[in-house]
Amino acid sequence: MNDAAPARDDISASARLVQESGQDARVAQIIAPVIEDMGFRLVRARLYDNSGLTLQIMVEKPDGTMNVNECEAVSKAVSPVLDVEDPIPQAYSLEVSSPGIDRPLVRVSDFDTWAGHVAKLETASMVNGRKRFKGQIVKVDGDTLLMRREDAPAGEDKDFTIPLDGIASARLVLTDELIREALKRDKALREANENLGDVEDTPDN
Repeated sequence: MNDAAPARDDISASARLVQESGQDARVAQIIAPVIEDMGFRLVRARLYDNSGLTLQIMVEKPDGTMNVNECEAVSKAVSPVLDVEDPIPQAYSLEVSSPGIDRPLVRVSDFDTWAGHVAKLETASMVNGRKRFKGQIVKVDGDTLLMRREDAPAGEDKDFTIPLDGIASARLVLTDELIREALKRDKALREANENLGDVEDTPDN
């Protein structure tokens, strides 16, 4: 299997639409360069209190995968940087994980990748009198996201658009179709990586 890190330009080409605020934003600013230098992408950094303060860092490779060993490597790399910069004055636990199947959608490429699946999103300001939406991702069209809702009342258009720069949060909804697709993609990527490793291990004639 080939574990070579991709070029940093390939990772940074797709900027995050959805970003942190407040203390979370400071943490993201500190750790993102470290993560990118390792060949990964930051999905989200979030502090939450669950019987104690926890810093959750979601990370992935550009192909969307992430294994336990890679999460551990990221944890070991960002921990000393956070100790030096000290953006969190309270005691906390560090948790590094992959985005998961019902993942947050933070980049334009995320919406392209998961077109056809159902997502929930919230906008920073009112869009047609609402801030919360649920529907199937149809496509990214310029600077807007086209979505479709199956529960639209009679006489209302099923399709609606959301300005990409107005999205405050978005994530996939866990469905049977999403689980099947995620497992299928994961299997295909693993097989592709194994085949690549076999080619690279073949001695030259």
